[in-house]
Amino acid sequence: MDEEYDVIVLGTGLTECILSGIMSVNGKKVLHMDRNPYYGGESSSITPLEELYKRFTLPDSPPESMGRGRDWNVDLIPKFLMANGQLVKMLLYTEVTRYLDFKVVEGSFVYKGGKIYKVPSTETEALASNLMGMFEKRRFRKFLVFVANFDENDPKTFEGVDPKITTMRDVYKKFDLGQDVIDFTGHALALYRTDDYLDVPCLETINRIKLYSESLARYGKSPYLYPLYGLGELPQGFARLSAIYGGTYMLNKPVDEIVMEDGHVIGVKSEGEVARCKQLICDPSYITDRVRKAGQVIRVICVLSHPIKNTNDSNSCQIIIPQNQVNRNSDIYVCMISYAHNVAAQGKYIAIISTTVETSEPEAEIEPALELLEPIDQKFVAISDLYEPTDDGTDSQVFASRSYDATTHFETTCNDIKDIYKRMTGSDFDFENMKRKQNDVFGEDEQ
Repeated sequence: MDEEYDVIVLGTGLTECILSGIMSVNGKKVLHMDRNPYYGGESSSITPLEELYKRFTLPDSPPESMGRGRDWNVDLIPKFLMANGQLVKMLLYTEVTRYLDFKVVEGSFVYKGGKIYKVPSTETEALASNLMGMFEKRRFRKFLVFVANFDENDPKTFEGVDPKITTMRDVYKKFDLGQDVIDFTGHALALYRTDDYLDVPCLETINRIKLYSESLARYGKSPYLYPLYGLGELPQGFARLSAIYGGTYMLNKPVDEIVMEDGHVIGVKSEGEVARCKQLICDPSYITDRVRKAGQVIRVICVLSHPIKNTNDSNSCQIIIPQNQVNRNSDIYVCMISYAHNVAAQGKYIAIISTTVETSEPEAEIEPALELLEPIDQKFVAISDLYEPTDDGTDSQVFASRSYDATTHFETTCNDIKDIYKRMTGSDFDFENMKRKQNDVFGEDEQ
């Protein structure tokens, strides 16, 4: 403790662990502390199952029918990785992929008129899909070809669309797409949670649909990946990277005080000792006076003994319930994984519902999703406040991460990491900075 560090990191959530990995690879001296006895903070996977019952203060312990407690690794925050997204790129560049095994999620489904339909993942599936009529399919196909060929640096591909001015609403009009197709495109492909995107320039939406298509093209079933043993493996993988590059880790370490002098951070006090630092990274729970509440998310973990109906008995899938279908402002998501991912006992499935809270009765808001999952063996309900920093760290050199939002993937988390990196170093985030230095790559003894 009694040393000077370049960076001290508080909390071992995914955002914090990736940043401490990058800082360590870049030669910074890093101390990483967490008040909890386990890795992952808000983004951990809870094991054994008994621990989950305790965490949600359920009076009973798990019934025999749930199998062995230690066969369970239950994510507190449900997300998948986009196969071609930024987190996968970070895992590849840092070679943290060596510590993890991934499976492709078997399908993405979308809710329409009370039923769920598979989001087509091949042209054959698209032609056979009941999501849209024959003529709509042709128009939709034209639109997808336009998106696939679109290159923001080549005006010849614009077809009269100005990516920085034309709104997405106008692009849909140009291709004469109907409301159902618009809902489907914006929510199941571009993965927007609300309809605010319709009236802003279309470039970001086009790029999001491209990301979806390119991710889908990598493995074919869906654009999503999920790590065996749960998402809690991700922060641990990056923590291991940091440790290889000299990062010091302390779990179960209470943080008594963040020590400031003349408005900037100089250290962290724990159990009477002060570790000094030039910069501090932490999750919002460590500095409640420098963050503000920006909303709430409800997440409901449901344990099932069966796959979800109408998903072709998939052992993993995602269901998107677009807001228009259930008279809401934001979408409801269901992420389902199972024993096939070493996160549940044999024959058991875990479906996690999540959405942004919009009313004073959040549990009533997710009713449409619960109905899709019946019968449910056990559910665990969490309503969490979302925090964002009020201090950008320029003067204080304290950099707080944002809470994990209701999105279904890690793209927003990666944007937060890139943003914090830029504020800390003054230079734009570059994936090249994450590469292990060549002579170190083999400097690690295989366990």
